[in-house]
Parts: sequence; structure tokens; C-alpha cells
Amino acid sequence: MFIQTESTPNPATLKFLPGQTVLDAGTADFPTAEASDKSPLAARIFGVTDVTGVFFGTDFVTVTKAEGTDWDHVKPGVLGAIMEHFQSGQPVMAGDAAAASGHAAHEGEDGEIVDQIKDLLDTRVRPAVAQDGGDITFHGFDRGVVYLHMQGACAGCPSSTLTLKMGIENLLRHYIPEVTEVRPVAV
Repeated sequence: MFIQTESTPNPATLKFLPGQTVLDAGTADFPTAEASDKSPLAARIFGVTDVTGVFFGTDFVTVTKAEGTDWDHVKPGVLGAIMEHFQSGQPVMAGDAAAASGHAAHEGEDGEIVDQIKDLLDTRVRPAVAQDGGDITFHGFDRGVVYLHMQGACAGCPSSTLTLKMGIENLLRHYIPEVTEVRPVAV
């Protein structure tokens, strides 16, 4: 098994491409080791010293390391954990645990606007950030403000604020006049 790695805009995060499907659909975010109980693969990766976050896409695994740690010390352990997992035949997600579709549900009068926001995120934003090993999902809409949740390489990335304000906010405001601002939210 050959696992490729790619750098991401976030220097604390690397993208690992195992050359096979990680999740059939959706994404899975494990921002802490405690959250990894739903995934044998995530738990195995968290077993590597100085791993602080794991994120799954359809064909990639994004791993975040502790600040002050060099990738030369973490990367071999992560590669080994991913390889061991896929060779073991264990599932990526345990039992009835499922990947998330991403977007939060929205109830209320702004349903049509929210549908447009989600559509733009799905067609224009999410594919681009997946290339960088992350995901950005809809969290809420209130009085013109769109709240987005950043995951994987996007969470904690130095350029994420610029991406949100200059990229996503401008895109949404261009196509949806009711949008006035975009803000990140921690879940």
C-alpha cells in the first residue's frame, strides 16, 4: 500500500491519501482523541504521539499535529497507523456510526435563502477546501449573517479568516443579496 501525503495551507496539518475510499460519503471530524471512539482508524491515528486532530473525507485523511512538534517525528507514525488499519480489514467507522452530511438543519422563514447558501457551499466552496484537506459546512443564518463551521485543515489555519472574508463572504454576497457577513463558529 502506497500512501501519498500533501501539504495543506495549514502548516500544522498534512493530508494523507491512502489510494482507496476512506468514507463512502460525507465527512467525519475528530477534533480530540476523546471524539475518536466512533472510528477505529481515528483512534489508531490518535495513538501516535502529538496528533491533535483527525478528519476524514471520501478519499483522504487529514491529520493535525501539536504546535512545536516537527512533522518528521509524527509523519512516520501516522503513515504506519493508516497502513495498519487498512490492512487489518477493520471498518473506518465503528458499528452504526456514520459520516456527517455536513450542513446543519435550518428551520424558519429564511429556508429559500439557506438552500441557496448550502447549494453554493456544496458546488463552489466545499470541493475547493477538500483539495486542501478540510471542509466548511453551514451552521446557521441569522439577520444576514452566515455562520460556518470549519473542519480538518481549515480549522485553525492561518489563512482561514482570509478565505472566509475575501472568498466565501464575497461569493455569497454576490449571489445572495440577503447575505451581509460570514462568521466562523466553533462547535
